[in-house]
Amino acid sequence: MAILFFKALPLLLLLSFTALFASTLSLGIGINYGQIANNLPTPSRVSFLLRSLNVTRVKLYDADPNVLTAFANTNVEFVIGLGNEYLQRMSDPQQAQAWIQQHVQPYHTQTKITCITVGNEVLTGTDTQLKSYLLPAMQGVYRALVNLGLSNEIYVAHPHSAGILGNSFPPSSGSFRQDLSEYIHGMLNFHVQTKSPFLINFYPFFAYKDNPNEVPLDYVLFQPNQGTTDPITNLKYDNMLYAQIDAVYSAIKAMGHTDIPVKVSETGWPSKGDPNEFGATPENAALYNGNLFQRMQQNQGTPAKPSEPIDVYVFALFNENLKPGPASERNYGLYYPDGTPVYNIGLRGFLPRMDYSAAKKNAFSISAFVLLMMIFLIHF
Repeated sequence: MAILFFKALPLLLLLSFTALFASTLSLGIGINYGQIANNLPTPSRVSFLLRSLNVTRVKLYDADPNVLTAFANTNVEFVIGLGNEYLQRMSDPQQAQAWIQQHVQPYHTQTKITCITVGNEVLTGTDTQLKSYLLPAMQGVYRALVNLGLSNEIYVAHPHSAGILGNSFPPSSGSFRQDLSEYIHGMLNFHVQTKSPFLINFYPFFAYKDNPNEVPLDYVLFQPNQGTTDPITNLKYDNMLYAQIDAVYSAIKAMGHTDIPVKVSETGWPSKGDPNEFGATPENAALYNGNLFQRMQQNQGTPAKPSEPIDVYVFALFNENLKPGPASERNYGLYYPDGTPVYNIGLRGFLPRMDYSAAKKNAFSISAFVLLMMIFLIHF
C-alpha cells in the first residue's frame, strides 16, 4: 500500500499544484526581460520565476537562443527583437529570411514567438539614414515570414518613443510630429496591410520628473485624484497613461486610420534615481506598477476605447546594473538579480537556487516545477 502511495505521490502533487495554480490569476500583462547586466540569473532559473508568477508574455530586445531554449514547452509567448544595427540589412529579402531561419525557426516549434520588433525608437533619434531604413526593414522581415509560412503566427512592429507625438493633450487632439509624418504614414499603411499593432513606449515618470510642481503625482501613479477632462469629448481621465494611449489613437485617426490597435511596449517607474530625478523612489514605483497591475486584472480600457483592454509590457523584470545613463536606468526592475522583490506589490515569485541542463529539463521539467512550487507554496 505504501509503495502504491509513493508511486502515486508525483501525480497527487501535480494535481494539487494544478488546482492551486489554476486558481491564481495571470498578471494580464507582459514583462520586458532586459539583460544589460553581469549578475542576472540564468534563463532557465528565470523561466521558473516567471512561471511561478503566471506571467505568459515576455518581451526581449534580441533573440537570445539561451532564453528561447529555456522557455521551450511552456505557455509563455515571446516578442523578440532586431536591433537598430540590423535595419539596413533587413531590407534585403534574402538576409531577412536568413535571419529568421537562424533565429526564429529553430525555436518556434517549442517556444511560442508572436512578434518580431524591428529596431527600437528610431524615429526620435538623430540618424536620418536609419529612419529611411526602418519601413523597408519591416517590410523585408514581413515578406520573409510570408515566404516561410509564419506570417499568420508572427507579426512585425516597431516600438516608438513617446517623443513621436507633437501634441498629446487633450487626448482627442493628439497628433504626430510633422517632421515625422512621412515615415509614420508609411508605417501605418504597413500595419493596416499586415493587421499588426502600433507599439509605443510610455513613461509618465518622465513627465513628473521634468515638472514635479505642475504634474500631480497622484495622476501619474493611478492614485485617487481629480483627474482631467478632455474639453472636446468631455471624457474624464484619472491617469496619464490612459490619456497618452488615447492621444496615439487620435494621432492615428488624424492620419486616416481607425483600425490599428495600440499596445504599450514599455512602461514602468524607477525605484531609485539621481538627486535630480524627482519621484524615483521604491514607494512610487510600487504604487505605479501595483496600481497598473490591478487595472490590467480588471481588463480596463481607456476612456476613448472602453471595450478594448489596454495591452501593456512592464519595464522591467530585473534591475540591470550595466545600463548607461542616469541612475534610474539601472533601477526599473521588479526584482533584484537574486530574485528578491525590489518592493512589495504582492508578487510572490520563486527563483530556484539551482540551475539545470536542457536535457534534464526536457525529462523532468514538469515534476521539478511542481515540486519546487509546492515547496514555495508551503513556505508562504
